Amino acid sequence: MHRLIYLCDWLPPDFGAVGQYSLLFARERAAGGEDVTLAGLSSSAGSIEEEHPGGAGRLRVVRLRAPVYNRADLRTRALWTARTNLALVWNLRREIRRADEVLFTGSPPFLIHLLAPLNLLLRKRLTYRITDFHPECLMAERAQPSAALRLFHRWTVALRRRVHLFEVLGEDQRARLLEIGIPPERIMLKRDPSPVAIPPGIEPLEVPAELAGRLLLLYSGNFGVAHDHETFLEGYRRHHREGSGRVALWLNATGARADRVEEILRREGLPFHRGRPVPLELLPRLLATPHAHLVTLRDEFVGYVLPSKIYGCIQSGRSLLYVGSPRSDVHLLASRDLPPDRYRRVDVGDAAGVAQALEEIAEAAR
Repeated sequence: MHRLIYLCDWLPPDFGAVGQYSLLFARERAAGGEDVTLAGLSSSAGSIEEEHPGGAGRLRVVRLRAPVYNRADLRTRALWTARTNLALVWNLRREIRRADEVLFTGSPPFLIHLLAPLNLLLRKRLTYRITDFHPECLMAERAQPSAALRLFHRWTVALRRRVHLFEVLGEDQRARLLEIGIPPERIMLKRDPSPVAIPPGIEPLEVPAELAGRLLLLYSGNFGVAHDHETFLEGYRRHHREGSGRVALWLNATGARADRVEEILRREGLPFHRGRPVPLELLPRLLATPHAHLVTLRDEFVGYVLPSKIYGCIQSGRSLLYVGSPRSDVHLLASRDLPPDRYRRVDVGDAAGVAQALEEIAEAAR
């Protein structure tokens, strides 16, 4: 029986798209007859559970207790990542030694810097589900990356050449790997599905009282450094100062940019409601509640980050406003899977285009 150890970050019930998908994929592989150990993090307590999804396969889910940290502080984030990665590898050392294959994700970042050198001794098959690119994301945050960061990037690229197989989320990620010399035969496209099914006629959630009577535009999930907010906010301001003002933002998000967006909206006196990510069992109802969804992505992060919310947004059947580059798979998926009248894309920096798109969403809802 093929033995797989699968490493990721936050596992349900903690909020985290990577963990949700990892649990889904681990169950699929166990159902196919493999002996799978999925290891991730929990903010509450450590635990070990065992499942038998079907056939001769087995799934053990190992949760390690880990503290929640401040992502906005780089030093705190670096220390947390180093400690967490060491804890994951140390606590799973027996499973790693016995495994035929070690599959790790881009979250937590930099696991490759432990696993690739260790594998010089262990000689396991390494599979990298490269959910986000690190340190490229860190470099994209800076106008001028330091010499040390560029050197660290070169070392990371060298370690990637020791990975046997990459699972990429989109064609934009495939292009990034090809750019750094990864052979195409070692790259496999494996998209994330929608995290939930949204059946027809599902009951939506109650509309926040302060947004009653308006058309809802929902941003749900993480709003971090990879996501553009300036373009949207300026277009949103124009929609309310110069346009019909019929569309209101439901900011159901976490992350440093979410706090910044809330601060600006409050200062400008623009209508919005700030919420937090809902439990997974309520996600179908949340996604079915708004008239339209919002996805944003800064150009520097195209191919390094693929906003996972795109799958649920498409599954909901609601309209979608995407602020970002056509080179991202966000555009590829939305333009392929949504009717033309339900999808609008605006370049980063085009605030007038955002304002026009919001007017079009309002007009289409008449």
